[in-house]
Amino acid sequence: MKITSSSIVFLILMASTSFGQDMKNWTLSGYVSNMESTMFEKVDENWISDNLLHNRLNFNWYPKDWLTLNIGMRNRIMWGGSINDSTYADMIGADNGYFDLNENLFSGKSCLINSTFDRAFLEINRGKWNIKAGRQRINWGQNFVWNPNDIFNSYSFFDFDYAERPGADALRVQYYTSMSSSAEVALKADKSENITAAGLYRFNKWNYDFQFLGGMLNSTDYVAGMGWTGHIMDAGFSGEFSYFKPMKGKTESKEMLVAGLGSNYTFKNSLMFQLEVLYSQDAGKNVGNLLEYYNEDLSAKTLAFSEYSLMAQASYTFSPLLSGNISGMYYPGIHGFFAGPSLEYSLSNNLSLSAFGQYFDVTLNGAHTTMSLLFLRIKGSF
Repeated sequence: MKITSSSIVFLILMASTSFGQDMKNWTLSGYVSNMESTMFEKVDENWISDNLLHNRLNFNWYPKDWLTLNIGMRNRIMWGGSINDSTYADMIGADNGYFDLNENLFSGKSCLINSTFDRAFLEINRGKWNIKAGRQRINWGQNFVWNPNDIFNSYSFFDFDYAERPGADALRVQYYTSMSSSAEVALKADKSENITAAGLYRFNKWNYDFQFLGGMLNSTDYVAGMGWTGHIMDAGFSGEFSYFKPMKGKTESKEMLVAGLGSNYTFKNSLMFQLEVLYSQDAGKNVGNLLEYYNEDLSAKTLAFSEYSLMAQASYTFSPLLSGNISGMYYPGIHGFFAGPSLEYSLSNNLSLSAFGQYFDVTLNGAHTTMSLLFLRIKGSF
């Protein structure tokens, strides 16, 4: 269902009128960033350079003490070599939600302007009940990189410039049974009118937070899973797994298990290590090439392109103004690996300068591929 940007603005104005408020109980925040990027397969061959001017706006309105309206949007101006790809504009302008809240305002041979609403929901808090309706993020994941329990809106670890993560057009109802336990149900519809619906129960036992879930994924699979977070001595320990079984007549889907374990430890000098492993049955069999995996919309069934994936990351704060980390992944099944260093320097309270690198070396479908990406970003928040 197509809804334009002007329609969202009109709905906000209508809502404010209907509540008869002067809209003094509201907040507006966001950021503006400019990022230069370069991508190449080999240093001595063609380089593709791009520029992204990115603005985010987060609007919250509190017409009642129990009611909140949340609107979040991304505005992006892109230019560079990637625009020459005939499929690039369609990929940026695609919206997989039931409501089409993504619009290419301008698409030319050298420039693309896009506006997207990735948050647009009403939230009701009444006693032990919390209800959200609209485009929202439903985060059921427990691990840092790969989240088999995140069946509503999975995301890619490599998309570091999108910290807010995608949202889903959904209804979510939560009931807090105690200070440390809750039950919830959620229902999501996508652009093809496929339904993801599930229930989840969380509780605390032995100083661990546990969760169990069950439901349906994209009108094709039954899903059941569990997850946990806690500690072993001073190290964080988390895990989650989901089992998917095709529904009757859904021959395009396959039965599979996706499971992950994670751990982290922070030393007194602020050095932090993170480790994670993922098992994904039948992973990668439908991945055509590296760029396809890098750019595709992930689901809880397509988190990896190798049956086993290993990740290690180290983060360190060199000074109050300078921090950095380096992450690496190894894919035993395809003899591939990923390396991703980054540095961030704080220029002021609300202004930062960051540099990122990403390098892939994989063999898919018998073809060996390397890909290098370099990013330089300046970002100011308000």
